Amino acid sequence: MRRSVVALVAAGAAVLTGCSAPQPPEVTFYADGDSIRSQPLSYCDALLRDCDTDGEPATLDARPGQPVQISVPAEIAETPWLVIVQSAAPDGTLLPMRQEVFTDGTRHAHTVLPETPEHQPLVVEVQQLGAAYAVDEKDQPIIDEQGAPQLVVRGVWSLQIDPD
Repeated sequence: MRRSVVALVAAGAAVLTGCSAPQPPEVTFYADGDSIRSQPLSYCDALLRDCDTDGEPATLDARPGQPVQISVPAEIAETPWLVIVQSAAPDGTLLPMRQEVFTDGTRHAHTVLPETPEHQPLVVEVQQLGAAYAVDEKDQPIIDEQGAPQLVVRGVWSLQIDPD
């Protein structure tokens, strides 16, 4: 009798574990000697049918000129993803946003380098693209210069940097 109770408890635990919803991936940001694991600001299934949009940005302190390193899990690295950076000049003037896109499916990390040692990154955002594509008002795919449909953002992770 004791073996069947243990087997039944183990089977019940396996069923409960299998039923839990998968957690969205986390992105790790590193800046000026500190790191933080970030939940997404928003995250959707691959077809953007089910979305959770109640996340908060991560924050780190960093001195001007310090690089920001990003580490993404395979769940993001194996899909198209991009990094968007907003920086400020020493006088506080916002610089044009920079963007880098990774599509080869093997890139798990990226380092954001400031334009100069005096420039301050303020926001570093990671965006994961989904399998859905953008459409116009007639439900026709919106295509880029190469004729490929424009993919829509599936997940967003944001780091807000507090200047030291």
